[in-house]
Amino acid sequence: MANILKWLIGIALALLALLAALAFALQGWVDSADFRQRAALQAAAALGVPVSLGSVQVTIWPLPALAVSSIEIRSTPALTLGRVEVRPQWQALLAGQLVISTLVVRQAQLPQTGIDAVLLALQKKKQLAPVQKAPEAAASVALGLPGWPRRTLLEDVTWINAAGNATTLDADARLADDGLPDSATLKLTQGHLKGLSAELKRELASPAVTADGALPQQWSLRLDVGDGKVAGQLRMQRPGSKAGDALLMQGELQTLGVEVSALTAPNRPLSGLLDAHTSFSARAATTGELVQALQTQSSFTVRDAILHGIDLAKAVKTVGLSRGGETRLQTLKGQVSTQGRTVQLSHLLATSGVLSASGEVTVSPARTLNGRIAVDFSGDSQLGSVVGVPLSVGGTLDKPEVALSRSALIGAAIGTAIMPGVGTGAGVKLGDRLGEGLNKLFGK
Repeated sequence: MANILKWLIGIALALLALLAALAFALQGWVDSADFRQRAALQAAAALGVPVSLGSVQVTIWPLPALAVSSIEIRSTPALTLGRVEVRPQWQALLAGQLVISTLVVRQAQLPQTGIDAVLLALQKKKQLAPVQKAPEAAASVALGLPGWPRRTLLEDVTWINAAGNATTLDADARLADDGLPDSATLKLTQGHLKGLSAELKRELASPAVTADGALPQQWSLRLDVGDGKVAGQLRMQRPGSKAGDALLMQGELQTLGVEVSALTAPNRPLSGLLDAHTSFSARAATTGELVQALQTQSSFTVRDAILHGIDLAKAVKTVGLSRGGETRLQTLKGQVSTQGRTVQLSHLLATSGVLSASGEVTVSPARTLNGRIAVDFSGDSQLGSVVGVPLSVGGTLDKPEVALSRSALIGAAIGTAIMPGVGTGAGVKLGDRLGEGLNKLFGK
């Protein structure tokens, strides 16, 4: 028995020595200038932009891995990655197949304009050399997940948007055997929404089955942000077997006690504690198109709200344009609907001690404002009590402005001439109604 044990130990030591020798030889090869140059050329050919690589390392323990440092993808601007590690699956590797188990990315700088440049180069390559996919492969590509690592780990990765604002994050995502997310965590360490943490967990599939036998998948989602939380469920259904079937995503979210200004920092168009219920849905051919197809419906309440950049009381008192200042409100209620990047606010109702307002506002993808609100004001020595003073909303989210419409201004002038002070508010409403009537009469 002792002899057998000695033989086993000897064989194990010999195998370890052989692996160490192979690792040493492999390390010398992959970190040679010739290997790095060839690898960089192949990466450049695949991406369509020049690529440079720093050192290349091979590790055996605790798991076999290939690590590349100081990667620069020379788009305009360049994408830089401090270190990328690729860890293959043992079983597949022994069978002669390369299947990535874990992908680790550390200390990366990823400008969105550089990412767009790489995507454009890839699109041009695809147009020049189209590839026909088999039907079953096309169905997998529709999900956007084939070939993805079972685990992706991001550490100190910085994304820079088109405006130059940087957001740094740490993330850990794991896929299940069917290629769909099993769990994911996210932590924003710098930039917009700093301190936000999110967690996604897969749950048991819903018992509801569609007509073609497809089974929806379900995840629970929780975000901690702005000293409050957002929690809910997300459901996704794979495309069916019929031609034209698409991915379907649906869900509901409940928001409790989130500071609004934390969501919009560094800009502060509104502050206060947000409570909301949101439902969302999207239908698209691929996961990449789901964001563009996303539609949401929300009902919300903001407690102790402050509108920054707008002084509604001043706009009513001066019967004119108001820029700057702020409006303090006890509550702000309403509904929000979004489609892509367009936001529609409706059934707005704002209340404070002497002021209340209602109306509708649209926020365009360019962050410009367009809408109308009606303001009720009481207890003012100059105007007295006025109801329904119409104001148009314009400007941008960063620099909003409110003003009387031209027809309302004419009415205010007439009201002031007839009865200074008291007649102004009535004239405003009369002028606005007159303007609406003329618009309808002349089809404007």
